Amino acid sequence: MGLFDFFSKEKKESLDKGLEKTKTNFFDQLSKAVVGKSKVDEEVLDDLEDTLVHSDVGVQTTIKIIKRIEDRVARDKYLGTAELDRILREEIAALLEENNSGKVTAEFVLPANIKPYVIMVVGVNGVGKTTTIGKLAAQFNKAGKKVVLGAADTFRAAAVDQLIIWGERVGVPVISHGMNTDPASVAFDAVKKGVEMEADVVIIDTAGRLHNKVGLMNELTKIKRVMQKFIEQAPHEVLLVLDGSTGQNAVIQAREFMKATDVTALAITKLDGTAKGGVVIGISDEFKIPVKYIGVGEKIDDLQVFDKHEFVDSLFSKQK
Repeated sequence: MGLFDFFSKEKKESLDKGLEKTKTNFFDQLSKAVVGKSKVDEEVLDDLEDTLVHSDVGVQTTIKIIKRIEDRVARDKYLGTAELDRILREEIAALLEENNSGKVTAEFVLPANIKPYVIMVVGVNGVGKTTTIGKLAAQFNKAGKKVVLGAADTFRAAAVDQLIIWGERVGVPVISHGMNTDPASVAFDAVKKGVEMEADVVIIDTAGRLHNKVGLMNELTKIKRVMQKFIEQAPHEVLLVLDGSTGQNAVIQAREFMKATDVTALAITKLDGTAKGGVVIGISDEFKIPVKYIGVGEKIDDLQVFDKHEFVDSLFSKQK
């Protein structure tokens, strides 16, 4: 089976375009690191380290990658700078493999033995959380799945209204009690509706406040507890949405949310508007939590299932 058998030409082109700014910035910096050099030496590695850090790969992950390349230089005795692209590509792919980020599938699939599958979505305001939920609903609906949405971010009228609009656009029911109502009650009714209509998936939006971690933790715990009155194992997935354009700030947000709840999967949005796409590598490495989805554009199909092979291939494909 070929590497891209699961991946449509359109999605590959969308991914390539979405990572264009990151790729341009990365190769510009990498070219400066090796200019006038024929051998991968200490100076080249120092410059490569700076390049990776400036691409928001993160300091600790960068150190790991540099160590891997140092080991290869020592083992192979001589490595030319012309081989650096390939070596770097291989080591980043290996790192993502070890971190279990991105299984090779381009489909929006759900576990066959869990129905409805309950996803609780968390993330600070402004990261694209509600939009990600709408796009997920569209993708699942397109795949023939019955979807229910729960508007449990009741502290922002815009979030409730936005989710209702997405529901109308996609053609899926949205459970909403309006603004300033009990989020747990919304989640309860959404799960109840999902069970009643034999839905395949229930997706719950939640508030994105981080200023009071204790309050956030209590709120998310309460939402979980009331959902479990209907489905004992709910939520089956806690999806944290991060804004990739914020670079290392996304890493900080991830740390804070992981203190507040048990995050099981990540979605990284807005990669098309930034040169900070390397943050996907750093987040995957630091948290050892699968990056499940990435956002590389405004269209519904620009929310893609993350595939490490495709990501690395796009990141290292040469500009035409």
